[in-house]
Amino acid sequence: MEREQGVDLGRTQQIPFGIVIAMYFGDHNPPHFHAKYGEYEISVDIADGVVSGRFPRRALKHVMEWYELHKAELEENWQLAQERKPLIAISPLE
Repeated sequence: MEREQGVDLGRTQQIPFGIVIAMYFGDHNPPHFHAKYGEYEISVDIADGVVSGRFPRRALKHVMEWYELHKAELEENWQLAQERKPLIAISPLE
């Protein structure tokens, strides 16, 4: 995941199936997270789950399932990232 100069990585983690989730310090509003799977990348709005970008259907299903399970933790991590504080680890899908 390429980032603009000056935007720091807050945290990445991998949920199963080779999908990498990331949130960045100082990223723009609205609150969102990024997901990458191979050559595909999306961002997901934390408030309403709106997806921007392209992703294979099966991988998107896993990301959205994980998002629904961890929405409150994602909201908390967004606030921490804006304050440049360490983010909490969020459990992967099982």
